[in-house]
Amino acid sequence: MEKNINFIVEENENNLRVDVLINKREELISRTRIKNLILKEKLKLNDEIIKNPSKKVLTGDKLSLNIPEPQEASLKSYDFKLDIVHEDNDLLVINKPAGIIMHPGAGNYDKTIVNALMHYDKNSLSTIGDELRPGIVHRIDKNTSGLVVIAKNNETHENLSKQFSDHTITRVYQLLIWGKLRPSSGRIDTFITRSSKNRQLMEVSRSKGKQAITNYKTIEIFENDKTPTLSLVECKLETGRTHQIRVHMTYLGNSIVGDDKYKKKYKKLKNIDMGIESSISKLDRQFLHAKTLGFIHPKTNEEMIFSSILPQELNSLLKMLRNTGE
Repeated sequence: MEKNINFIVEENENNLRVDVLINKREELISRTRIKNLILKEKLKLNDEIIKNPSKKVLTGDKLSLNIPEPQEASLKSYDFKLDIVHEDNDLLVINKPAGIIMHPGAGNYDKTIVNALMHYDKNSLSTIGDELRPGIVHRIDKNTSGLVVIAKNNETHENLSKQFSDHTITRVYQLLIWGKLRPSSGRIDTFITRSSKNRQLMEVSRSKGKQAITNYKTIEIFENDKTPTLSLVECKLETGRTHQIRVHMTYLGNSIVGDDKYKKKYKKLKNIDMGIESSISKLDRQFLHAKTLGFIHPKTNEEMIFSSILPQELNSLLKMLRNTGE
């Protein structure tokens, strides 16, 4: 149902950004959602519509935020078997395969995880994201596999969104990269912004964009005369920016095996094992898997942690690499 939030800025709130202030007052509404409502002209400051989420407020200012009734998603259902790892009254944890996108967007309107969720149970998904994204609290890329949490109601959605924006969610990925990392473990802390050359790609920036932090460690290195040098790496995210791990690995000069967007050109190697070469060239996805997902359950306050194994196509490539090294 539609509701209005009205309040007057107090002295200790003078000069705060308006989105920060609303988020402090209304903890259950995530800053992303507040920002979207402001951009959709739902906020009045002293009876005038404000479209800038970073506008500073002054003591005594009068604020009124309109939270409209969420729109019903008019989405086709898609008969796609979801791999459900956990389900309760408030949320679902699914293991997404590579090759399917999370929600409808340009070029793909009805064969997405959202459409599969509509087929599975369209009446119990949160509605406060975008109308084309019921239930979707966070995303992983089309050609990445692994764990995703889906919200079944708006309260759960808000709570999980807040955990994501506070960076308290545990997210661990496994990936296979070209070459080896120096140092073999570490912390990457940069800004990530849209690429000026290609709007579909992201890039590391010195000064603009959003802060992105990835902690990484090398688990295994494959190097012998029959294979290119490759490393199995584990990354733990502190932030979750678009393409974050892919961009950070490329930035270090070690892009992810199978990544068609951020790949570096690799020289043909002599004497390479034919099976491995064919296995890598046939990989129609990046070797990136969201292996562990942990959060506090919004209703029970219980700490939940889920783990998933590498999909078969990635696991068999690893097995091959291990065998040639022997």
